[in-house]
Amino acid sequence: MRYLIAGLVVLNTFVMARVDGGMSLNVGPVDDKRFASVRHLNMDYDVSYMASRYKDRGQWEKRAAEIREQVLGAAGLLPMPEKCPLNARIFGKIDHGDYTVEKAFFESYPGFYCTGNLYRPKGKGPFPAVLNTHGHWADGRFVDNESSSIPTRAANLAKQGYVVFSYDMIGFNDSKQVIIPEKHDALGDRRNRLWGVSLGGLQTWNSIRAIDFLQSLPEVDPNRIAVTGSSGGGTQTFLVTAADPRITVAAPVCMVSAHMQGGCRCENPPNLRIDTNNVEITAVAAPRPLFLVAATGDWTKNTLEIECPAIRSIYKLLDAEDRISCVRFEAGHNYNKDSREAVYTFFARWLRGLDQPNPVKEIPVKLDKREDLLCFPEGKLPDGSLAPNAIVDLLIERSEKQLDANRPKNRETLAQFRKLYEPALKRALSIPSVFKPVVELRGSVQVDDGEVQKLVVRDDVRGAAVPGLLWKPKNRVPVSSANRIAILVSDEGKQGFLESGGDRAGLLIAKLVEKGWYALAIDVFNSGEHVAPPGSPERDYDKNFFDTYNRTDTAERVYDILLVLESVYNGVLSRELGLSLFGEVALVGTGKAGLWCLLAAPFGKPAKLVVDAAQQDTSDDNLLLQQFYVPCLRRVGDFRTAMVLVSPCHLLIHNTKGKFDTSWAESGYKASGSADRLRISAERLGVEEISAWLSGTH
Repeated sequence: MRYLIAGLVVLNTFVMARVDGGMSLNVGPVDDKRFASVRHLNMDYDVSYMASRYKDRGQWEKRAAEIREQVLGAAGLLPMPEKCPLNARIFGKIDHGDYTVEKAFFESYPGFYCTGNLYRPKGKGPFPAVLNTHGHWADGRFVDNESSSIPTRAANLAKQGYVVFSYDMIGFNDSKQVIIPEKHDALGDRRNRLWGVSLGGLQTWNSIRAIDFLQSLPEVDPNRIAVTGSSGGGTQTFLVTAADPRITVAAPVCMVSAHMQGGCRCENPPNLRIDTNNVEITAVAAPRPLFLVAATGDWTKNTLEIECPAIRSIYKLLDAEDRISCVRFEAGHNYNKDSREAVYTFFARWLRGLDQPNPVKEIPVKLDKREDLLCFPEGKLPDGSLAPNAIVDLLIERSEKQLDANRPKNRETLAQFRKLYEPALKRALSIPSVFKPVVELRGSVQVDDGEVQKLVVRDDVRGAAVPGLLWKPKNRVPVSSANRIAILVSDEGKQGFLESGGDRAGLLIAKLVEKGWYALAIDVFNSGEHVAPPGSPERDYDKNFFDTYNRTDTAERVYDILLVLESVYNGVLSRELGLSLFGEVALVGTGKAGLWCLLAAPFGKPAKLVVDAAQQDTSDDNLLLQQFYVPCLRRVGDFRTAMVLVSPCHLLIHNTKGKFDTSWAESGYKASGSADRLRISAERLGVEEISAWLSGTH
């Protein structure tokens, strides 16, 4: 999308006109890999690509930045929320001679608490610090058995000279402000995901705020912060490491795997693993020191042969191979004594500068009673605490306030809005940075007003395939003039631009072809003749963390629109047709496709965009949940953000009927100084009016 292109998106309902009859305009079957499989947490991911796809430091650093954004976006943290005061409380000190243990909690959001225990060595410091996460052991931060002992780990780290914060996963011990059902599917309903509210997002935010907490302690060296944990705590470890560059050393234990990604809602915020996996996410730690601990008796049994070599290839790109290590123990799922001692030794090297050949041995310690370590032993939270699950309403309210506060008023605030919300919307829609379209021509037929070319636009990277019909005008412009193309999208597929019989062009196509336009009607994902074949896997957004691993239909349709646009922009389509580069591009759609195209437009960069709002009230959550569901779409400002970001292209929005709110478009265009490029009509405009608007000089 690097060429100077005039783009156009048109959305309306058309009166049909005959072009010719008797021919079949079906493109025929297409092999779209997206219908063949649904990605999920327990499938085998081939991570060998990591050693060959990224050729140099620059390529990986660009990819790592994308993954970091993806992790933050999945957690509902794009744009980054305003950080409230921690209002930390540290109390109930227990003295163990060379270290102390205290109760500690702080507000990660107003009235929402991150709770735990603070272990501190005696002395002034500055000391390195460790975030000590726990997994799904029933006792949480108090677990103490052969396979894992969180208090023993924390106490030994404190004795070795680290400040340690052992904190609760949400729903464990003192953290009772989210109700956790038996299946650990807390906050998992679709509306919460629409708003970017998730258990995994809250835990990632708590981890980020826990770094703030540690850095606020005068005895902590803010440049030496590590994180470690096993199982679900291992997931927290690599997610916060990817999300926050303040983590300087990471040690995920018994978690990083190419064939099991994590089975709890807290490990599966929506959009997190689209086009990626835990192994690649973990590699974002590079070039920071990373230690992988594996076990023969769980899903990390292949770490030395599969996961570690893949991640090591990234460290090699960054000349940092000495900073990644891995070890595997003969054990079941664990963070046992052997694993702990291995981590102690790794931390000693990279946090304390003690590169010693012998492992750091664990010292037996006296563990404190659970009731002496609980922040709220009687279950009573401080005054002003949020009620159970009230965090959802708070986050929605804060999200809307943040959006309103950034509503652009001038060019300066518009630039700030773009900086905050363009990457946020891009991540919500799971738009890749690179498209690699290939065009397959499938023969042509003659019609009254020209020629119809059947074709398929493919993306061999993802296996996407978009069938289309291209009408070629009879009276084509000279090569020296700019060829013009209109890309037509309807929620009915190509049929939306044809007569009911499917073999005759509609009036809009006829008008465009008459004026010398090429007109390309496409079937985006799951529309027209491009629907899931019988026997395809179920696409149920509410099962098996579907939207953690897969794009929803709306997101796939946005993807297809951008794929086809890129085939025009980079010259692939024109070369296949033997034409010069298209100089003016039109993207035309009807019905629901109006809003699909509006979401695509900020990234497709059209110069002209006509949106049939289809009388949709997009402030209604139920409408988005049923017809336009994309996780985190509300969190990033939905269609309001898209209307701002698409400026200053020429924009016509029609068929609003007082239901579709266009005020954000008005704000964006006024701020960009291009209010004259915006036209809004409450009524549905006809083909003549739209054609006149498109053909005029604006």
